[in-house]
Amino acid sequence: MSRTTVATIHLGALRHNLARLKMMAAPAKVMAVVKADAYGHGLERVARALDGEAEAFAVAALGDGLRLRAAGHRQRIVVLSGPDNPGDLAEMQRLQLDAAIHHEAQLQWLAQAPSPRGRLRVWLKVDSGMHRLGFAPEHVAEVHARLAAMPGIDPEIGLLTHFSESEVFDGAQTTAQITRFTEATKALSGPRSLSNSAAVLGWPDARGDWVRTGGLLYGLSVVDGKTGADFGFRPAMTLGTRLIAVNRIGKGERIGYNGTWTCPEDMPVGVAAVGYGDGYPRSAVAGTPVLVGDQRVPLIGRVSMDLITLDLREAPQARVGDRVTLWGPQLPVEIIAAQAGTISYDLTCGMTRRVLFVEDEH
Repeated sequence: MSRTTVATIHLGALRHNLARLKMMAAPAKVMAVVKADAYGHGLERVARALDGEAEAFAVAALGDGLRLRAAGHRQRIVVLSGPDNPGDLAEMQRLQLDAAIHHEAQLQWLAQAPSPRGRLRVWLKVDSGMHRLGFAPEHVAEVHARLAAMPGIDPEIGLLTHFSESEVFDGAQTTAQITRFTEATKALSGPRSLSNSAAVLGWPDARGDWVRTGGLLYGLSVVDGKTGADFGFRPAMTLGTRLIAVNRIGKGERIGYNGTWTCPEDMPVGVAAVGYGDGYPRSAVAGTPVLVGDQRVPLIGRVSMDLITLDLREAPQARVGDRVTLWGPQLPVEIIAAQAGTISYDLTCGMTRRVLFVEDEH
């Protein structure tokens, strides 16, 4: 772990966010998406916090489903990329995981699989316009019929798709994707799942029977210029550290690697114990806000592996040992992500092993 860098996970915020999602999505049910180690918040930690309320979990890989079952979770677990090789099928059946089926190779594995021990629940993925995974709309009815004819497949076959830009609330792309999905599946039975987090906010006609929400579960937004808090969600992670030095640097002196920032006057410069070795983005530019105590101050110089430097002219009373907040309820991670040229998901998923994780009930 690092000397002082701590990620605090707010369990109460997770529960609040799930409750709000359930209210917004009703009558659709909510799959709590916990892939990528629960967006960096900790898979087992998040699942435990939501165990009494989550109706299903969604993960990216079989291994995550195994971890959830090993931790005692009995909800439906949907593996969003399905089996990666033929050997995954028996393990998915053993663990009673739902598998997304998105490619002809997976259909061949299912057809050639040994006699099943039990029926596998599957979701047929439709490529409605994202063009990553899924069957083209004109092939969906045929694939559905092939799945329905397989003795090892549960007769309730789910139908899902994924939106490419649902954060654009008036965009033509999502409208077109909804239309393609609806047309491709109109003659087929089975539960529907279309909406991700942004679609829950901006596309009420795409609720279906299940929504798959990741970002908003953690209080994160990808809507341009908006934070999760703007939509009534609470950030579930605070990343903090401490000042380990306060130095008086003279006018004209340059700060950090390659001297990219020059002091305009004699001034106090703080050094905080966090860097890209912890997951703070190296691409964060000078001016990115940081909290020292409750005072916002700007980042100056380049982010290094273990340290960042701060302009303390607006916090002249700052001292070694003072609390430094990189993001959290008082400093939205979406703001930091924008300054770093990325999205909030990237930052929370990027926490490294040397960061100490703690929990609270807030």
